[in-house]
Amino acid sequence: MQEQYLTVAREGVHETEINRSRFLCALAPAATEQEAQGFVARIRKEHPTATHNCYAYVVGADASVQKASDDGEPGGTAGVPMLQMLLRRDVRYVAAVVTRYYGGVKLGAGGLIRAYGGVVGEALDALGTVARRRYRLATVTVDHQRAGKLQNDLRATGRAVRDVSYGDAVRIEIGLPEADVDGFRSWLADATAGTATCELGGEAYGEA
Repeated sequence: MQEQYLTVAREGVHETEINRSRFLCALAPAATEQEAQGFVARIRKEHPTATHNCYAYVVGADASVQKASDDGEPGGTAGVPMLQMLLRRDVRYVAAVVTRYYGGVKLGAGGLIRAYGGVVGEALDALGTVARRRYRLATVTVDHQRAGKLQNDLRATGRAVRDVSYGDAVRIEIGLPEADVDGFRSWLADATAGTATCELGGEAYGEA
């Protein structure tokens, strides 16, 4: 299981011109393959008169889902170099669509490969990437009297508070690096004089 991965920081578009052809690379985070496909469909709808709308996406922290399309460009000259750039830059959960408006000058296979891969790399540089690290989810249950101070202490020690719910007691959901679980239990016992409980849940990814 991948401990951490990079993804694009935000959705956005980067444009470049190569031999009079316009290349617009739209990037977006995509949590699922359906999200990636929805993004591709939306960009295609925004550019119905484009010569090509080629795409590539990678879903899964271990890149388990990889798809690419040349959309009418010569085989292997568009989608594949786009996908290779995403993989080379170690980005995951990301969709890329490169829209090309042909400018009248043929680029040749090598030129197309450089253009499509290159504009994806430039777009990643322009929009930036964020690291996401694997966390173990844990739910801390504590009495109302201690809850406020405990939340402050959690944040002060850099532990990510994901959710807080109030009932008979206060339940605080946090994310912990796997290696921190045992140390956290000891810290929690000290911080709450042994009055809080900690229940481990599943795994999730959060900003590193």
